[in-house]
Amino acid sequence: MSNSSPAQTYLQRCRELADVVESQLPQIQRAADWFAQSILAGRMVQVFGSGHSRIMVEEMWPRYGSFPGFNPIVELSLSFHNLVVGANGQRQAMFLENVSGLAERILRNFALRPTDSALVISSGGCNVVPIEIASGFQKRGLKVVAIVSRRHADASKSNHPAGKKLQDFADLVLDTGAPVGDAMVAIPGLDTPVSPGSTIGGCLLVNAIKAEVAARLTAAGQPPKVLSAAVVVGAECATQIFETAYDEHSHRLARLYAEAGT
Repeated sequence: MSNSSPAQTYLQRCRELADVVESQLPQIQRAADWFAQSILAGRMVQVFGSGHSRIMVEEMWPRYGSFPGFNPIVELSLSFHNLVVGANGQRQAMFLENVSGLAERILRNFALRPTDSALVISSGGCNVVPIEIASGFQKRGLKVVAIVSRRHADASKSNHPAGKKLQDFADLVLDTGAPVGDAMVAIPGLDTPVSPGSTIGGCLLVNAIKAEVAARLTAAGQPPKVLSAAVVVGAECATQIFETAYDEHSHRLARLYAEAGT
């Protein structure tokens, strides 16, 4: 690959990530089994990611090609990155991501049940809040699926007081395939690589899971309300799907709020 341009190198690395994801098909199907069971039971899959992992949370729901049954838990204080510095800046977010106890304050908002399940995304798997979120889910009886960059997570030092990592509180671990440090392209004359891969691997994983869940819900006689573009289904149908899908999300979420604290 020495004669390849940086862009070609990056694209080739992304193809390799797709191979890593495909090699985990049995694990992807197991995660889909758990998630479909939660949705069919009228409950929700709790999806959490802080920092840049927020992207995978919102990739799961709500967007075109997705459907109700997933509860995206995103704290702005941990993921509001566009300001970078100043009020609500990146320094504060990175600090808060390692404050022990914040996870329980987040989970306190919801009445979680063992019939729920959870997906927690953290490329390094070493920040305190995602680790304690996963631990909190497990304590409440939920099956937890973690998405990490395995090589990066294994090489990194945990910020957890006991040295635990996200994978220590997961019933199933999926790997984005990204390398140590995440960035995948070396540039001659530049000391550090550029162009990370964890988002690519993470999005491949969540959409592969999503497709498997949709197949299970349909086979069970409860086809999901998939958000669809007007150019695909027509403007009137698209509007109707959006409204009914959002209503379903509201009804499922209401169950999480109605019994909170009881």
